Amino acid sequence: MTASMSAEPARQPAAPASATSGRGMVTSPHPLASAAGLEVLADGGNAIEAAIAMAAVLCVVCPHFTGLGGDGFWLIAQPGAPVRGISGIGQAAAALPPLSGPVPLRGGASALTSAAAVDSWARAFDISARDWQGRQRWASLLSRAIEHAQEGFAVSASQRFWLEMRAAEAQHWHGFDAAFPIGLSQQQQPGLARTLSRLAAQGPREFYEGEVAHRLAAGLQAAGSPLTLDDMRNTRAREVTPLAVPYRGGTLLSLPPPTQGFATLEAMGILGEQDFSGIAEGSAEHFHRMVEAIKLAFVDRDRFLADPDFADVPVQRLLDAAHIRQQAARAQADARAMPWPQRFRQGDTVFFAAADASGRGAGVLQSIYYDWGSGVVAGDTGVLWHNRGAAFHHDASHPNGLRGGKRPFHTLNPVAFMRDGRPELLLGTQGADGQPQTLVALLTRLIDFGLDPAQALARPRFLLGRTFSDSRDSLKLEEDVGAQVMAALAARGHEIAPIAAHSPLAGLPGVIRFEADGSLAGAHDPRGDGVALGL
Repeated sequence: MTASMSAEPARQPAAPASATSGRGMVTSPHPLASAAGLEVLADGGNAIEAAIAMAAVLCVVCPHFTGLGGDGFWLIAQPGAPVRGISGIGQAAAALPPLSGPVPLRGGASALTSAAAVDSWARAFDISARDWQGRQRWASLLSRAIEHAQEGFAVSASQRFWLEMRAAEAQHWHGFDAAFPIGLSQQQQPGLARTLSRLAAQGPREFYEGEVAHRLAAGLQAAGSPLTLDDMRNTRAREVTPLAVPYRGGTLLSLPPPTQGFATLEAMGILGEQDFSGIAEGSAEHFHRMVEAIKLAFVDRDRFLADPDFADVPVQRLLDAAHIRQQAARAQADARAMPWPQRFRQGDTVFFAAADASGRGAGVLQSIYYDWGSGVVAGDTGVLWHNRGAAFHHDASHPNGLRGGKRPFHTLNPVAFMRDGRPELLLGTQGADGQPQTLVALLTRLIDFGLDPAQALARPRFLLGRTFSDSRDSLKLEEDVGAQVMAALAARGHEIAPIAAHSPLAGLPGVIRFEADGSLAGAHDPRGDGVALGL
């Protein structure tokens, strides 16, 4: 639900790419990434190892949405153990230039936070080796990514669209034209292949401390970035305890600040206070409840969300049962009672997940923030750097105000659902402000209404707020929701703006469901080109 995605042509409704299996499952937004993950599972690898292989391939074949120069977030779940989180967020440069207004959206001045995705892989790999008896070699998990970067891959329709969309402005992006020429049907990335090969041979900290780190720092500084080699060395992903709220006899979990995970959980907590037994899935009442819960949660999100190392973020109070009940009591029958005051945020992201025969799973989100990130390719490394620093507020007194060493507001928030001590769902989506909105639609359909992953992903969704081509704070509804539902929502005060069925505005989520009998069901969204594969 990125703003700019409103310009992308709508897809024709199609059946979701789904799969079932009793031995292992992967889902991702690109067939080559899913194939790499399935290959690891088939070779005896576990869910974490499969996810690392997919993460690396996606950095090659989805360069407009993710890359080594971005951030990454993990939820790792297994039966009989607490869910573990990895928060891979790069921090702002220690020495920042004076800022007289908002952080620039492109160019070297926007590349002001380090990138922690690679270190998030390292943290996950350590968990796999230490606690899951993982036996896959680090180098082998990067092999398919290196192969695709060296030998080339078919340029996807999505990559081609975003390259042509940014063609005029991209001419001014440092090193971009040479790395991503327009008009190719097959693309090779030799610089990125060399970088990945160094990481495979030397280990993940090569990205932050080795020859690659030196080349990255020099390339970024040549483009006007304030990041230094010391900033690279100080970059660390963190193992974190996920936040949790009870829901329908189970527990929903997501990541703590500075991600917006608590907003998704707060909205779901509000919905959990409501009785869904008397309403129909996809009805006006269903949509109205979801929208009003999102409004309430987003007010708290935009008031408090920031790096907790620098600001007080009262997540325990916000997710406390008493606050959730108060919020649920504030939900209004008429949408006009509570307008939509939120500032639009853009963000392009990939979600992927893996599950293995032991009932363990990993759900991961990676991002370079805007499509093509900062536009800066760092020297000869082939690494496109993100522009997540643009998520900072330019007013230093704001909780999310820009300061040296601080981590920015992050929209990425994968979700897990646990029941009776075992994983039941792993899911996540692309979409910035739209992530919590897509997630509440999927979670209510999967949990409250009992839809399977493919059915839940195929049903119409909503996006409340502005987009690239529509500056109104209207409620965008996919047209297959039906005229009757639209009319009923309009009567309740919603400003309705129909969008095409299976519109890219509605996000690109993926889901893996762990069934009670030990089998797995997975799907990726029909609005994109992703695929779920089972062993």
